[in-house]
Amino acid sequence: MTLPAFRRPAPHRAARAALRTPVPGSAPSAADTGVAAGATADAELAGPGTGLATPGPTAGAVTPADEVPAVAGPSPAGGVLPPPAAAAQAAPASSAPPCAAPEIGHPTHPVDPPASQRPGGPWAIWSPCTPDTCLPPRASTGRLRMLRRTTVLLAVLFAGTALIPPAALAGPRLLSPLLRRLHAAVLSAAGVRLVVRGGPLAPADGRGALVVSDHTSWLDVPALGTLGPLTMLAKREVRDWPLIGVLAARIGTLFVHREGLSRLPATVAQTADALRAGTLVGVFPEATTWCGAVGGDYRRAPFQAAIDAGVPVRPVTVTITTPDGRPSTAAAFVGDQTLGDTVGRVLRLPGLVCTVTVGELVEPSDPAAADRRTLARTARDRVRHGR
Repeated sequence: MTLPAFRRPAPHRAARAALRTPVPGSAPSAADTGVAAGATADAELAGPGTGLATPGPTAGAVTPADEVPAVAGPSPAGGVLPPPAAAAQAAPASSAPPCAAPEIGHPTHPVDPPASQRPGGPWAIWSPCTPDTCLPPRASTGRLRMLRRTTVLLAVLFAGTALIPPAALAGPRLLSPLLRRLHAAVLSAAGVRLVVRGGPLAPADGRGALVVSDHTSWLDVPALGTLGPLTMLAKREVRDWPLIGVLAARIGTLFVHREGLSRLPATVAQTADALRAGTLVGVFPEATTWCGAVGGDYRRAPFQAAIDAGVPVRPVTVTITTPDGRPSTAAAFVGDQTLGDTVGRVLRLPGLVCTVTVGELVEPSDPAAADRRTLARTARDRVRHGR
């Protein structure tokens, strides 16, 4: 059975080629790895380019021109991070001055240039991640597994199109638990085990909240959806996807024009209205997917909506690992990949683990929420530190 081929817009080819030269960085510390000693590479799950470390601290204002995204340290050949002790012993002394910006140390990842040098300018939606540089080799086995999982996954989606409309008419008491079960069923059908740490998403007093997370994979939305009723902000192109677009529209997804700056005030106002009404609004502030080895800038507009509505921000960290705990980019949806390709890669694998860590609320009264720039920086740091 062939999955639909919805193609993502390809990044600027010349710029992408120019950005592929890796920049040497420092090795990850023992605290950043958490990989058991003796772990070996698995070509289907880890592969080249999949060694990820928890990004280090970032500083500075969150603007396209001056933000330095958190980065991961390099991994050895095979893409799996070394054991913590070995990583600590191998870390070279840094010759960079204390105030120097961190460099991208991932061995195959393209360099992320300053915002002013990116294709399309500092405000364009952009990511350096590509399938060639960020993904492990496609699994050569698991065809029967993929066929079986595809059948189950399509059955779940068709069931959703039949059950959601009457549940929506019946109200949130029926719709909310149904959506949580459907999202969990999507992950299960794809062979992904969900682990949740912390929660719930909603504030205890029933207020709305802006739920923010990095965006790496098509698994992010169902993973967040298992935690409670969540209204997602999504690019308008999703509305045209068969089955997925229909389901997204029926559950109240807010579709936005990512490239239309003239429509931005209306989008902020619409989001603020939903938040004031007590809605949990989910957004990926990077505005596009990154592989997870490095992260993108956080756009400030969604945070202005939270400030206008007087609601807190809930940072959430979503990580994808192999069953034995090794970080992997196998489920990433990057560059000019099609939806069919990224879904197919996951369905072929023996299994993945998706861990969702719910962070502490950033309240409107918190100094970290003084303005949208500070709030975006605080949310980004908490997402990438998993707290």
